[in-house]
Amino acid sequence: MVASTLSVAPSAVAPVAASDEDQNCIIERFLPLVGNIVGRIKLTLPPHIDADDLYSAGVTGLCDAVRKYESNQIGIFAIYAATRIRGAILDELRHMDKCPRRTRAKMRRLKEAENELEQRFGRPVTDEEIRIQLGLSPHEYAKLKRFAQPIIMVNLDQMTEHEETEGGAIHEFIGDSGAVSVRDRMDKAELIELVLQRIAELPDTQRKILGMRYFERMRFREIAVFFGVSETRICQIHDQTILSLRAWIRRVRDS
Repeated sequence: MVASTLSVAPSAVAPVAASDEDQNCIIERFLPLVGNIVGRIKLTLPPHIDADDLYSAGVTGLCDAVRKYESNQIGIFAIYAATRIRGAILDELRHMDKCPRRTRAKMRRLKEAENELEQRFGRPVTDEEIRIQLGLSPHEYAKLKRFAQPIIMVNLDQMTEHEETEGGAIHEFIGDSGAVSVRDRMDKAELIELVLQRIAELPDTQRKILGMRYFERMRFREIAVFFGVSETRICQIHDQTILSLRAWIRRVRDS
């Protein structure tokens, strides 16, 4: 029972009627009860669960209890309020739970089979024994176990300490799969510098066509008008220049 675990002042366990006192005063008087319940529930939860969120939900439950409590009800207000507070906190935890019902059902199915076999054999059981107990093929069992894996929420801003490091937030130690390494960036920067030098060595017409096309964003038709030649001729010069640059880049990389 919740009431047996509560530690509240004697004045807080007397029957309270909302009509006898201002509701705000009652809420303020029973706020320690909210903290008491949150503290006890938090002991059983993962560290990433924010106690402030639970406290806010508990206060909401307390306010609801003050509004709905009637002095002629059997029992003391503290017990009634504790039930409302705890219920509001559990509702908030269910709302925060990111694990779908189907996943929880699969987790229960595996756990029940594991518990049954351990009681039968009197020892820890293997995945193969659980699979046979469930009547699944190796592929089906692997799929079931994969989908039954719980989702673990981690606060990436949480500070950590390690003997080989000076500590820091968790996100500082997680590699970014999309990040470009320093070496790759240096190689790319060096290649760009070489390509720019190569372009500077091109004949004047080819260099201007590339500049108009890729820096000034001009169309081939507009470039053709500038040079007073056909659009086809501009396309030919452009394509030949690009092919020569690509061949040069391959030679540089292979060297």
